[in-house]
Amino acid sequence: MVRMTRTLYLFGSAAPPVFDVARVIEAAQRRGWEVCLGLTPTAADWLEDSLPELEALTGHPVRSRYKRPGEPDVWPKADVVLVAPATFNTINAWALGLTDRFVVGVVAEGIGKGIPIVAMPCVNAAYVRHRAFERSVAELRAMDVTVLYGEGGFVPNQPGQGRPSDYPWSVALDAVSGTIGK
Repeated sequence: MVRMTRTLYLFGSAAPPVFDVARVIEAAQRRGWEVCLGLTPTAADWLEDSLPELEALTGHPVRSRYKRPGEPDVWPKADVVLVAPATFNTINAWALGLTDRFVVGVVAEGIGKGIPIVAMPCVNAAYVRHRAFERSVAELRAMDVTVLYGEGGFVPNQPGQGRPSDYPWSVALDAVSGTIGK
């Protein structure tokens, strides 16, 4: 049987733009994507009261933990993965292959499976001064992950001056759409 829909795994970390995830899911659905939402444990905690509505919106369970051995997959296979907002911790753990968190494990494995992956950080300017961050971005790019950071992507704010409403979600969704046919 041939699937007629395209499946987007949307993975969010605990950064303020994650509170807009319902709007982003709706925007992705308008673009023709079936969306499965995965969250880091802290992001899932932040959105705990919204999880039933997010599950109803996507038609799939929201995941923040690995399934147990022998449990069936509850999501269709991904055509593309968007990791946004991706925190300092998520970017660095992923680049290092530290897969104790579900979303990082899926994208780390996704690289090896050849699944197109787009990531857009959400970090402040103090974090990006840490040398590990630039190395991690370079490492992910070297593994063919599209990292939307810098000109044309996410540009960090000074600490305490974040503007979650300015997070460039449309840039991320455009990049996801651009992966089809690659």
